[in-house]
Amino acid sequence: MEGQKEQSTLERIHAAAQAEFMEKGFHAASLRNIVKTAGVTTGAFYGYYDSKEALFEALVGDAAEYVLNLFCGTVDDFEEMEGEEQTRQMFDVSQDVLMQILDYFYDNKDTFMLILTRAEGTKYADFGHQLVVREVESTYTYMETLKKMGHPVEPLNRNVIHMVASGMFSGLCETIIHDMPREEAKEYLMQLQRFYSAGWEELLGIRFGRESKESE
Repeated sequence: MEGQKEQSTLERIHAAAQAEFMEKGFHAASLRNIVKTAGVTTGAFYGYYDSKEALFEALVGDAAEYVLNLFCGTVDDFEEMEGEEQTRQMFDVSQDVLMQILDYFYDNKDTFMLILTRAEGTKYADFGHQLVVREVESTYTYMETLKKMGHPVEPLNRNVIHMVASGMFSGLCETIIHDMPREEAKEYLMQLQRFYSAGWEELLGIRFGRESKESE
């Protein structure tokens, strides 16, 4: 019974916090209002969390970490492939991981609304930027791989690489920010990825293999 009571108290705190953060954003959210809405004392709250920041992290931390690990792990595995295999699988691997992230976004929509629209003032405010940083690193690594394979790669302005990566991930996050229906978001994301892939093919002077997708 004691364990059930504690779970119920935590659930009330989390529900109150979700509503307060969603309505006002992290900065303006009132810990006093959260405690009052949850029907607990301030002392009881501090038995669970030592700050408003810790409470916000409890709501979003696992989900944010999951997406970052999913993307970075996919990129790490991709970079272990031979160069020719990277080029052959580039489109499919990119599409698969983006769709996995999109589905996870929608399976945890309330959480990612907080991360993407209400996290200013927390370490999660740069969530999208962390994905961009890893994408930029991977792009340079792939360019070096192409050079080692003897493929001529024109020098690219670093700002171009960063802005293209930013645009792709900003576009992904817009699905949640603008509350698109899931199926519409999937269609949109597939078209967006085709657009960016075509641009990379032009800049790198290469053609990504996408036989498996084109034959479906």
